[in-house]
Amino acid sequence: MIDFWLGALALTILLYVILDGFDLGVGMLFVLVPDETGRRHMLSAIAPVWDGNETWLVLNAMILFSAFPLVFATLFSAFYLPMLLMVAALIFRGVAFEFRHKSHRMRRVWDAGFVVGSFAASFIQGMAVGALVEGLPIANDHYIGGAFGWLSSFSLLCGIGLCLGYALLGAGWLTYKTAADVQALSFRLLPKLLAGVLTFLAIVFVLALRLHLEVMSRWFDRPILVLFPAIGLFACAVMAWAIARRKELVPFLCAAAIFAAALGTLAVSFYPYMIPFSIRAEDAAANHTSLAFLFWGAGVFVLPITVIYTLVVYFIFKGKIEIDGESY
Repeated sequence: MIDFWLGALALTILLYVILDGFDLGVGMLFVLVPDETGRRHMLSAIAPVWDGNETWLVLNAMILFSAFPLVFATLFSAFYLPMLLMVAALIFRGVAFEFRHKSHRMRRVWDAGFVVGSFAASFIQGMAVGALVEGLPIANDHYIGGAFGWLSSFSLLCGIGLCLGYALLGAGWLTYKTAADVQALSFRLLPKLLAGVLTFLAIVFVLALRLHLEVMSRWFDRPILVLFPAIGLFACAVMAWAIARRKELVPFLCAAAIFAAALGTLAVSFYPYMIPFSIRAEDAAANHTSLAFLFWGAGVFVLPITVIYTLVVYFIFKGKIEIDGESY
């Protein structure tokens, strides 16, 4: 049961990062489009799916709360303030998304809210990941770092890096869903974003190894772990080729593969710890009865239904976006 819920948690995190990541990335790139037609084009590219993408964030919290309550309690003790700000940013972003279509005099205000909300949510998520990698101050399974114990130069760097990564996902999605000016802008941005993400990953990888020297022994003992970074590098090479050939869907798929490789590298580097190097999965898990009960509810019904719903929505709204009078 513990392994099942660890796998389910990894899956929901990956799907959230990729799916909500690209629409947050579109929100950050939104500021680069000067005309209203282009902005409506970008919004229409994510309009059918953006709110459903956030379902995976809810499932992340649900799995942590019910299957790994100790991790849930520790994370929310540490990140209470940034999580509140992230939720507020996501709410304000959603309100701005809908209101800017109906407003004329305040459209610039809502546009700014959409962009700022996208940046804030992305940056906070990156900071949280950076703080986890660096290590939270924990004693006797309790967080002792205070309101800002997660704040450091490393976590700030990771916040910037995730913004770059989400922007890369967003640009890849726009090359697939849009045409004309917005697609051309996305293809121009992709090489710069890819270079930025590669630079960030290289710096963070070196810094993380310096922070946790014991991780290096795992890499020497299990060379198979090199597979994940190798997949990421291969995806970067394929993306560079796709950009040069102007392949429309390939950049997004490659960006998703880069994120999958990065998350896989983190997972295998720190397993069996869920909070490095303080709390193990087996120590954080709920008792077997609770995990089994959760399996027959959420595991058998909620997760598969959410996956199916997501696939159906993306299938229905596949293809290019056409701008007309009824579009966002």
